Amino acid sequence: MNDTSKLLLNISFVGTAYSGYQVQKGKPTVQAALNRAAVDLFGFECDVVGCSRTDSGVHAKTFCVAVSQKGAHGLPSDIPAAAIPKAMNAHLPDDISVNAAVRVANDFHPRYDVVSKEYEYLICDDPIRNPFMENRAWQYGKRLDAEKMNFAAQYFCGKHDFSAFMAAGSKIKEPIRTVFSTRVARQNGTVIFSVCADGFLYHMVRIMVGTLIPIGLEKAEPSSVCEIIAGAQRKNAGVTAPACGLYLNRVTYRESFFEK
Repeated sequence: MNDTSKLLLNISFVGTAYSGYQVQKGKPTVQAALNRAAVDLFGFECDVVGCSRTDSGVHAKTFCVAVSQKGAHGLPSDIPAAAIPKAMNAHLPDDISVNAAVRVANDFHPRYDVVSKEYEYLICDDPIRNPFMENRAWQYGKRLDAEKMNFAAQYFCGKHDFSAFMAAGSKIKEPIRTVFSTRVARQNGTVIFSVCADGFLYHMVRIMVGTLIPIGLEKAEPSSVCEIIAGAQRKNAGVTAPACGLYLNRVTYRESFFEK
């Protein structure tokens, strides 16, 4: 008997070859690849709704998408959820993978039901370029003080107006976000910035990284982050770090669908 509830997929992808997640006419996107795979697997067009939009070149260790039949509330299929990852991966390119699949209620929304998201940003600060991290990290090439950057990053925590960390020209009218945690640490020669929040503005994480860079170079004080937040002006914050170093690391819902 067909299960007609909506399907929620946990996926990973390397974003280098894609113009972000969202479908764009004439450009390769993650959503377009998933749409084609869904048609091949289920035999009909589907709505594949993502938990977030991503920029060109951004990666995801964890990304969630809900799949339903186009024009319907659910996804009728005899294929067990546990068999979906292997079946769908057979129709996907090598840089996109379905890790897990579960059935969810038809009123579930992968974007609006998110409680928090965690991003990671990777910076290679060794003066010698690492060819294995090309398009996987910002090859910055100048030594950074990760401890000072970590100290400064704590000023991001809390509920703030993050207008200074929103791309100029963004149409978002409500810039208030709550950052739950931040961390900057060195791991295997790479500086990793992690940030978890209830939501993010356009380019927010990448501008946070660009703002921490002068602090890591000891050209600015950690307390400058607090002043930049208070000023709420994009011009006062740092550069927008390249997309290649950004990863969506974790998506959290009220129910832990993939930990059962």
